[in-house]
Amino acid sequence: MAGKPLVWYAVQAANNCKYIDCIYIATDSDEIKDTVLSFGFDKVQVIGRSIESASDTASTEYGMLEFAAKYDFENIVLIQATSPLITSVDLERGFEMFSGETDSVLSVVRQKRFIWKNNSTGFAEPINYDFLNRPRRQEFDGFFVENGAFYITSKAALLKSKCRISGNIKIVEMPEESYFEIDEPSDWIIVENFLYSSYEK
Repeated sequence: MAGKPLVWYAVQAANNCKYIDCIYIATDSDEIKDTVLSFGFDKVQVIGRSIESASDTASTEYGMLEFAAKYDFENIVLIQATSPLITSVDLERGFEMFSGETDSVLSVVRQKRFIWKNNSTGFAEPINYDFLNRPRRQEFDGFFVENGAFYITSKAALLKSKCRISGNIKIVEMPEESYFEIDEPSDWIIVENFLYSSYEK
């Protein structure tokens, strides 16, 4: 990805975040382990994954709960390597919101799209706007979509809810281009172009 291993971007952002004490990279791959250790980031530890948590059908929560059963920590941030546009500033903003009565924080992007669904009668209806009074994009607040970059919660909340987010939740809005996660080959092309563009600025 733009000349570096995909995982490098997320690890760099975490390593440069002043609120993160330790970074655990969970993998069952020796190649990934050696690659991550070669980065030389001082906060990084590479740990193994069970066969169950590394399967194609295992949920992310399964891996988080497996980690929580083995390690002592107060708070956890899940950072996904498939979101290479994440920065340490994004993470720091998340941790700064994670205080007081806030139980979880997640990253989002604002989308200004008109959403529709098929109703029970088989006809289409809008979900987030009135088509008889279509707003201009400049006047439309839009809505927030999870971009999958990061989720912050406490160990206590994770163990209680068995979910990466729970309780009182706040959001951190990231730039619109961070909507793209690396799930399909086309995502790789789009995100790599964003990364190359950011290097040129």
